Amino acid sequence: MVASGGQNHLAMSGVTSPVGRVHGSNFTPHHYKPFRSHAHYQQVMRALHKLQESGFYWGAVGGREASSMLRSEPPGTFLIRDSSDHHYFFTLSVQTARGTKNLRIHSEGGGFFLQPDPQNTQELPQFDCVLKLIAHYMGKGPEAARSRGGACGGNPGEAEMKGRSVYLIHTGGERIPLELRRPLSTSLSSLQHMCRRTLNDRGFGGSERTEQLPQTLKDFLEEYDAPI
Repeated sequence: MVASGGQNHLAMSGVTSPVGRVHGSNFTPHHYKPFRSHAHYQQVMRALHKLQESGFYWGAVGGREASSMLRSEPPGTFLIRDSSDHHYFFTLSVQTARGTKNLRIHSEGGGFFLQPDPQNTQELPQFDCVLKLIAHYMGKGPEAARSRGGACGGNPGEAEMKGRSVYLIHTGGERIPLELRRPLSTSLSSLQHMCRRTLNDRGFGGSERTEQLPQTLKDFLEEYDAPI
């Protein structure tokens, strides 16, 4: 436990693990980012577990290495990695027309959100999972799924725009919109995982339409409820 501002915080130094680190991550007992509560710790660990299932979480990759991997990719290609700044857990690295940009993912008691724009007073949306944050900015959030399901013969692009918030990246005196199009995969996903993502993208995950499914299949869908 460490004290900060008169409040007790759970820190990474208080987390014990048989191997001293979380597999596939540089999260160790010496990571300095503090947890605000046990609930915050559980939220981050759940997010980490889902990221490890995602296929585009690169763990302990630095900013330069991420830029090198994304340099030859088309704009909109992105990955999630551990933050090099010990004040944060995760970073979103995305290729843009102006090169690779790295956006810190903030984590507070209420959820995960992208680093705030100091020139914008509008509150950014928060999510209880990093994958939900990514899906939101890809236009694959719940709003987009409902739009696709409710508009027979509708335009998929219109559905994406309805579910997406515009986030502006400051670079070289300009502000360019964040575009997330496809993740840079660490490996080829299994057929089961690809089917699960497709079902989630169609709005099946956690919906009444799964009630008739076998419990093992329902559990499999609930373990990873993101469409990406």
